[in-house]
Amino acid sequence: MESRQLSNGLEIPVLALGVWQIRNGRDCVNAVRWVLDLGYRHIDTAQLYGNGESVGRAARESRLPARSCSSPPSSPRRVPIRCPRPEGSLRRLGLDYVDLYLVHWPQRDHTWVWPGMEKAQRLGYTRSVGLSNNGVGEMDEVMGSAEIRPVVNQVQFSPFEYRRALLDGAVRHQIVVEAYSPLGTGRHLADRRVSEVASRVGRSPAQVLLRWCLQRDTVVLPKSSHRDRIEENAQIFDFDPSDADMADLDRLDRTGGTGEAG
Repeated sequence: MESRQLSNGLEIPVLALGVWQIRNGRDCVNAVRWVLDLGYRHIDTAQLYGNGESVGRAARESRLPARSCSSPPSSPRRVPIRCPRPEGSLRRLGLDYVDLYLVHWPQRDHTWVWPGMEKAQRLGYTRSVGLSNNGVGEMDEVMGSAEIRPVVNQVQFSPFEYRRALLDGAVRHQIVVEAYSPLGTGRHLADRRVSEVASRVGRSPAQVLLRWCLQRDTVVLPKSSHRDRIEENAQIFDFDPSDADMADLDRLDRTGGTGEAG
Protein backbone atom coordinates (compact mmCIF):
# COMPACT_ATOMS: atom_id res chain seq x y z
CA MET A 1 0.00 0.00 0.00
CA GLU A 2 1.46 3.36 -1.01
CA SER A 3 2.00 6.06 1.59
CA ARG A 4 2.93 9.71 1.60
CA GLN A 5 4.84 11.75 4.10
CA LEU A 6 3.10 14.22 6.39
CA SER A 7 4.62 17.54 7.39
CA ASN A 8 5.72 16.07 10.75
CA GLY A 9 7.72 13.34 9.00
CA LEU A 10 5.29 10.47 9.65
CA GLU A 11 3.73 8.42 6.86
CA ILE A 12 0.05 8.02 5.99
CA PRO A 13 -1.32 5.30 3.67
CA VAL A 14 -3.03 6.98 0.72
CA LEU A 15 -5.97 4.54 0.59
CA ALA A 16 -8.25 4.01 3.58
CA LEU A 17 -11.48 2.31 4.46
CA GLY A 18 -14.12 4.72 5.70
CA VAL A 19 -16.63 3.08 8.05
CA TRP A 20 -19.31 5.77 8.13
CA GLN A 21 -22.78 4.16 8.04
CA ILE A 22 -21.42 0.65 8.62
CA ARG A 23 -23.31 -0.65 11.63
CA ASN A 24 -21.48 -1.70 14.75
CA GLY A 25 -21.31 -5.49 14.72
CA ARG A 26 -20.39 -8.25 12.30
CA ASP A 27 -20.68 -6.12 9.12
CA CYS A 28 -18.12 -3.64 10.43
CA VAL A 29 -15.83 -6.33 11.85
CA ASN A 30 -15.83 -8.16 8.53
CA ALA A 31 -15.14 -5.03 6.49
CA VAL A 32 -12.16 -4.05 8.63
CA ARG A 33 -10.77 -7.60 8.67
CA TRP A 34 -11.08 -7.80 4.87
CA VAL A 35 -9.23 -4.54 4.26
CA LEU A 36 -6.44 -5.51 6.64
CA ASP A 37 -6.11 -8.88 4.90
CA LEU A 38 -5.94 -7.07 1.54
CA GLY A 39 -3.10 -4.81 2.69
CA TYR A 40 -4.93 -1.66 3.79
CA ARG A 41 -3.32 0.00 6.79
CA HIS A 42 -5.63 2.98 7.23
CA ILE A 43 -9.09 2.86 8.83
CA ASP A 44 -11.11 6.05 9.21
CA THR A 45 -13.71 6.08 11.98
CA ALA A 46 -15.31 8.62 14.31
CA GLN A 47 -16.98 8.65 17.70
CA LEU A 48 -20.36 9.58 16.23
CA TYR A 49 -20.28 6.58 13.85
CA GLY A 50 -20.88 4.33 16.85
CA ASN A 51 -18.77 1.46 15.51
CA GLY A 52 -15.45 1.92 17.30
CA GLU A 53 -15.83 -1.33 19.22
CA SER A 54 -16.09 -3.28 15.98
CA VAL A 55 -13.13 -1.50 14.41
CA GLY A 56 -11.02 -2.30 17.45
CA ARG A 57 -12.22 -5.90 17.59
CA ALA A 58 -11.30 -6.45 13.94
CA ALA A 59 -7.86 -4.95 14.48
CA ARG A 60 -7.26 -7.24 17.46
CA GLU A 61 -8.50 -10.29 15.55
CA SER A 62 -6.23 -9.57 12.60
CA ARG A 63 -2.79 -11.06 12.27
CA LEU A 64 -1.18 -7.67 12.70
CA PRO A 65 0.89 -7.16 15.85
CA ALA A 66 -0.86 -5.28 18.64
CA ARG A 67 0.11 -1.64 18.93
CA SER A 68 1.26 -0.12 22.19
CA CYS A 69 1.74 3.47 23.24
CA SER A 70 5.33 4.68 23.15
CA SER A 71 4.66 6.76 26.29
CA PRO A 72 1.67 5.89 28.52
CA PRO A 73 -1.10 8.50 28.40
CA SER A 74 -1.58 10.69 31.43
CA SER A 75 -4.75 10.87 33.51
CA PRO A 76 -7.80 12.05 31.54
CA ARG A 77 -8.34 14.66 34.25
CA ARG A 78 -5.37 16.54 32.88
CA VAL A 79 -7.01 17.03 29.48
CA PRO A 80 -8.55 20.53 29.23
CA ILE A 81 -12.33 20.75 28.96
CA ARG A 82 -12.20 21.91 25.35
CA CYS A 83 -10.29 18.80 24.28
CA PRO A 84 -12.56 16.29 22.45
CA ARG A 85 -11.58 13.71 25.11
CA PRO A 86 -9.91 11.04 23.00
CA GLU A 87 -9.65 8.58 25.90
CA GLY A 88 -13.28 7.55 25.32
CA SER A 89 -12.60 6.75 21.68
CA LEU A 90 -9.43 4.88 22.59
CA ARG A 91 -11.32 2.82 25.17
CA ARG A 92 -13.91 1.79 22.58
CA LEU A 93 -11.20 0.96 20.05
CA GLY A 94 -9.14 -0.95 22.62
CA LEU A 95 -6.01 1.02 21.71
CA ASP A 96 -3.49 3.05 23.69
CA TYR A 97 -3.20 5.68 20.96
CA VAL A 98 -4.23 6.45 17.41
CA ASP A 99 -2.00 7.56 14.58
CA LEU A 100 -4.18 10.52 13.62
CA TYR A 101 -6.87 12.36 15.57
CA LEU A 102 -9.14 14.88 13.82
CA VAL A 103 -11.52 17.66 14.76
CA HIS A 104 -14.59 16.21 13.08
CA TRP A 105 -16.36 19.49 12.27
CA PRO A 106 -15.51 23.12 13.00
CA GLN A 107 -17.87 24.94 15.35
CA ARG A 108 -17.94 28.50 16.67
CA ASP A 109 -14.45 30.02 16.48
CA HIS A 110 -12.47 27.50 14.47
CA THR A 111 -9.45 27.81 16.76
CA TRP A 112 -11.22 27.18 20.08
CA VAL A 113 -10.63 23.42 20.19
CA TRP A 114 -7.11 23.34 18.78
CA PRO A 115 -5.17 23.76 22.08
CA GLY A 116 -6.99 20.66 23.34
CA MET A 117 -5.96 18.73 20.25
CA GLU A 118 -2.36 19.76 20.83
CA LYS A 119 -2.64 18.60 24.45
CA ALA A 120 -4.00 15.24 23.28
CA GLN A 121 -0.89 14.74 21.16
CA ARG A 122 1.44 15.81 23.96
CA LEU A 123 -0.23 13.34 26.32
CA GLY A 124 0.41 10.50 23.90
CA TYR A 125 -3.18 9.86 22.81
CA THR A 126 -2.26 10.42 19.17
CA ARG A 127 0.82 10.74 17.00
CA SER A 128 -0.65 13.43 14.75
CA VAL A 129 -3.60 15.83 14.76
CA GLY A 130 -5.65 17.25 11.94
CA LEU A 131 -8.80 18.98 10.76
CA SER A 132 -12.02 18.02 9.01
CA ASN A 133 -14.36 20.15 6.92
CA ASN A 134 -12.21 23.27 7.18
CA GLY A 135 -12.12 25.75 4.32
CA VAL A 136 -9.17 27.97 3.47
CA GLY A 137 -10.21 30.63 5.98
CA GLU A 138 -10.49 28.12 8.82
CA MET A 139 -7.14 26.55 7.94
CA ASP A 140 -5.54 30.00 7.96
CA GLU A 141 -7.02 30.73 11.41
CA VAL A 142 -5.78 27.49 12.94
CA MET A 143 -2.35 27.79 11.39
CA GLY A 144 -2.07 31.35 12.69
CA SER A 145 -2.12 30.18 16.32
CA ALA A 146 -1.09 26.51 16.22
CA GLU A 147 1.93 25.31 18.16
CA ILE A 148 1.47 21.81 16.73
CA ARG A 149 0.47 22.06 13.10
CA PRO A 150 -2.45 20.08 11.68
CA VAL A 151 -1.13 17.59 9.17
CA VAL A 152 -4.35 16.79 7.29
CA ASN A 153 -7.74 18.30 6.44
CA GLN A 154 -10.47 15.79 5.63
CA VAL A 155 -13.10 17.21 3.25
CA GLN A 156 -15.60 16.03 0.66
CA PHE A 157 -13.51 15.83 -2.51
CA SER A 158 -13.99 14.18 -5.89
CA PRO A 159 -14.17 15.28 -9.55
CA PHE A 160 -17.67 16.54 -8.72
CA GLU A 161 -16.35 18.44 -5.66
CA TYR A 162 -13.01 19.57 -7.04
CA ARG A 163 -12.23 22.25 -4.47
CA ARG A 164 -9.16 23.66 -6.21
CA ALA A 165 -8.73 26.70 -3.99
CA LEU A 166 -9.04 24.57 -0.86
CA LEU A 167 -6.47 22.12 -2.18
CA ASP A 168 -4.12 25.01 -3.03
CA GLY A 169 -4.57 26.44 0.48
CA ALA A 170 -3.78 23.08 2.04
CA VAL A 171 -0.64 22.73 -0.07
CA ARG A 172 0.45 26.21 1.04
CA HIS A 173 0.22 25.08 4.67
CA GLN A 174 1.76 21.65 3.99
CA ILE A 175 -1.55 20.02 4.94
CA VAL A 176 -2.58 16.81 3.17
CA VAL A 177 -6.18 16.74 1.93
CA GLU A 178 -8.08 13.54 2.75
CA ALA A 179 -10.96 12.96 0.34
CA TYR A 180 -14.12 11.56 1.87
CA SER A 181 -17.17 10.48 -0.19
CA PRO A 182 -15.02 10.21 -3.32
CA LEU A 183 -17.75 8.06 -4.91
CA GLY A 184 -20.57 10.37 -3.81
CA THR A 185 -21.99 7.52 -1.68
CA GLY A 186 -22.44 5.69 -4.99
CA ARG A 187 -24.10 8.51 -6.93
CA HIS A 188 -21.03 9.34 -9.02
CA LEU A 189 -20.64 5.78 -10.28
CA ALA A 190 -23.63 6.09 -12.59
CA ASP A 191 -22.49 9.29 -14.29
CA ARG A 192 -22.15 8.78 -18.04
CA ARG A 193 -18.97 10.85 -18.31
CA VAL A 194 -17.24 8.83 -15.60
CA SER A 195 -18.28 5.63 -17.38
CA GLU A 196 -16.81 6.92 -20.64
CA VAL A 197 -13.42 7.55 -19.02
CA ALA A 198 -13.60 4.15 -17.30
CA SER A 199 -14.27 2.47 -20.63
CA ARG A 200 -11.28 4.20 -22.23
CA VAL A 201 -8.85 3.13 -19.50
CA GLY A 202 -10.34 -0.34 -19.00
CA ARG A 203 -11.23 0.20 -15.35
CA SER A 204 -14.37 0.47 -13.26
CA PRO A 205 -15.95 3.86 -12.55
CA ALA A 206 -15.02 3.50 -8.86
CA GLN A 207 -11.37 2.86 -9.72
CA VAL A 208 -11.29 5.88 -12.02
CA LEU A 209 -12.78 8.18 -9.38
CA LEU A 210 -10.39 6.94 -6.68
CA ARG A 211 -7.39 7.19 -8.98
CA TRP A 212 -8.34 10.78 -9.86
CA CYS A 213 -8.09 11.62 -6.15
CA LEU A 214 -4.62 10.10 -5.93
CA GLN A 215 -3.54 12.01 -9.02
CA ARG A 216 -4.59 15.18 -7.19
CA ASP A 217 -2.23 14.20 -4.33
CA THR A 218 -4.95 13.47 -1.80
CA VAL A 219 -5.50 10.56 0.57
CA VAL A 220 -8.75 8.83 -0.41
CA LEU A 221 -11.38 7.27 1.90
CA PRO A 222 -13.95 5.10 0.07
CA LYS A 223 -16.54 3.33 2.19
CA SER A 224 -17.74 -0.21 1.50
CA SER A 225 -18.82 -3.26 3.48
CA HIS A 226 -18.60 -5.62 0.46
CA ARG A 227 -15.41 -7.63 0.06
CA ASP A 228 -15.44 -7.58 -3.75
CA ARG A 229 -15.77 -3.79 -3.84
CA ILE A 230 -13.11 -3.35 -1.17
CA GLU A 231 -10.76 -5.47 -3.26
CA GLU A 232 -11.65 -3.55 -6.42
CA ASN A 233 -10.98 -0.25 -4.67
CA ALA A 234 -7.46 -1.41 -3.81
CA GLN A 235 -6.56 -2.00 -7.46
CA ILE A 236 -5.81 1.62 -8.32
CA PHE A 237 -2.02 1.73 -8.16
CA ASP A 238 -1.13 0.26 -11.56
CA PHE A 239 -2.62 2.75 -14.01
CA ASP A 240 -2.48 6.47 -14.73
CA PRO A 241 -5.29 8.33 -16.51
CA SER A 242 -4.11 10.44 -19.41
CA ASP A 243 -4.04 14.22 -19.19
CA ALA A 244 -7.13 14.28 -21.41
CA ASP A 245 -8.96 11.85 -19.13
CA MET A 246 -8.05 13.92 -16.08
CA ALA A 247 -9.25 17.09 -17.80
CA ASP A 248 -12.57 15.42 -18.65
CA LEU A 249 -12.99 14.46 -15.00
CA ASP A 250 -11.97 17.92 -13.81
CA ARG A 251 -14.84 19.40 -15.80
CA LEU A 252 -17.35 17.49 -13.64
CA ASP A 253 -16.75 19.94 -10.77
CA ARG A 254 -19.90 21.52 -9.36
CA THR A 255 -18.23 23.76 -6.76
CA GLY A 256 -16.60 26.33 -9.00
CA GLY A 257 -13.24 25.37 -7.52
CA THR A 258 -14.24 26.74 -4.13
CA GLY A 259 -12.00 27.25 -1.13
CA GLU A 260 -14.89 26.37 1.16
CA ALA A 261 -15.29 22.89 2.62
CA GLY A 262 -19.04 22.71 2.23
